[in-house]
Amino acid sequence: MTVTGVVLDAPDANELAAFYQRLLGWSVIQEDPGWVRLAAPAGGAGLSFQTETRYVRPVWPAQADDPQMSVHLDIQVDDLDEAGAHAEKAGATKADFQPQEDVRVYLDPDGHPFCLYL
Repeated sequence: MTVTGVVLDAPDANELAAFYQRLLGWSVIQEDPGWVRLAAPAGGAGLSFQTETRYVRPVWPAQADDPQMSVHLDIQVDDLDEAGAHAEKAGATKADFQPQEDVRVYLDPDGHPFCLYL
């Protein structure tokens, strides 16, 4: 068995994939209405996006009755400030709650958390 990617649900898969393409600089290897696959330039697992018409934006950090995140991405960077500025320019929002000094939590346009870390 081989894990080939992670799939994120979104209200519009094509729009969310475009955000991650801007953020990561990865190539689109498949694009259909409601489904997009991005490939990492060095190989390995990619990211896919599927439209989910009943998608509910997660809350982070979640309280007892909030919609929970089911997955988050960890992205290693060389410079947190530079990577954070790039993420915001691509369309991310810095989360209000930051649990660690050497990690920065951001939310993609559909609310999926991702961490930038050194």
